[in-house]
Amino acid sequence: MAEKRVTFKKSTIAWLLVAPQLAITLVFFIWPASQALYQSLWQEDAFGLNRDFVWFDNFSRLFDDPSYQHSLIVTIIFSLSTAATAICFALLLACKADKLMRGSQTYKTLLIWPYAIAPAVAGALWWFMFNPTVGILAYIARGLGYDWNHFLNGDDALILVILASAWKQISYNFLFFLAGLQSIPKSLIEAAAIDGASSTKRFWTIIFPLLSPTTFFLLVVNCVYAFFDTFAVIHATTRGGPSQATQTLIYKVYKDGVEGNDWSSAGAQSVVLMIIVCLLTVIQFRFIERRVHY
Repeated sequence: MAEKRVTFKKSTIAWLLVAPQLAITLVFFIWPASQALYQSLWQEDAFGLNRDFVWFDNFSRLFDDPSYQHSLIVTIIFSLSTAATAICFALLLACKADKLMRGSQTYKTLLIWPYAIAPAVAGALWWFMFNPTVGILAYIARGLGYDWNHFLNGDDALILVILASAWKQISYNFLFFLAGLQSIPKSLIEAAAIDGASSTKRFWTIIFPLLSPTTFFLLVVNCVYAFFDTFAVIHATTRGGPSQATQTLIYKVYKDGVEGNDWSSAGAQSVVLMIIVCLLTVIQFRFIERRVHY
C-alpha cells in the first residue's frame, strides 16, 4: 500500500505554516548571533561613543587572557559533571518508576515537579540548603566531619552549582527515559529472564542498548543546557565566585558585558561560545551516534 503524503498545490500555505518558526529563529537566534559577530569585530569605549574596526584583535586578546582560559576549564568540568549527574540519576529513577506498581502516578508526578521550577528559584533553594549558617545539608556535612562553606571554598561552590543545575534537569530526562522504558517490549526482558540472565545483565544487554537513541538525544540536550541555561542557577547561588571558581563561559559574558561594559569582548566571547556548542554537537552526531542502535 502506497504511503499517502500531504501536498500543497501552492507553496503559499506551506510558507505560512512555517512562518512562525522562521520568525522565532530569525528574531531570537539569527539576529542576536549576527549582532554578536558584528560587535566582536569592533573596539569601543564603555559609553559607546567611539569605536574602531579591529578585525580579530578581540579574539586574540581573549585567548591570551588567563581568566578566560580558567573559565573554559571550569565550563568543561561543570558541563560534563552536570550532564552525567542529571542523566544517571534520571535513568535510575526512571527504572525504579517503571517497576513501581502502587502509588506510581504520585511518584512520577513528584519527580516531574522540579522541572516547573525556575532556574533562579532552584539555585536559591540549594543555596539555602547548603548555607553554612542555616542550611540543613551544611549542618549534616559538619556532623559527618566536613566543614562545608561554598562562600570560601571554590570546590564546594562548584559542587553546589553542579548539584543545583543537575537537579533542575533530572525531571526533563526522567520523562524521556520513562517513555523509552515503557516502549520496550516486555517479551524481550521476560525471555532473557527465562534464559537465566540476571537483572543487571538484562539491563546492560537489552534495556540500555534499546535506550541508546534516548540517551544520545539527552546527552546533546544536557550539554547545551549546561552551556547556556545554567546562568540563572549560578547567578542565584555563587555569582561566579569565590575567586571565579564557578565562572563559566556564559557567566563571564555577563560579567564582562553587563557589569564591565566591555561589549567588544563580550561579543567575541558569545561567538566563541556559539562555535564551541556547534562543534560539540557536530562531534556528538559524528562519533557518538555511531554507537547508537535505532
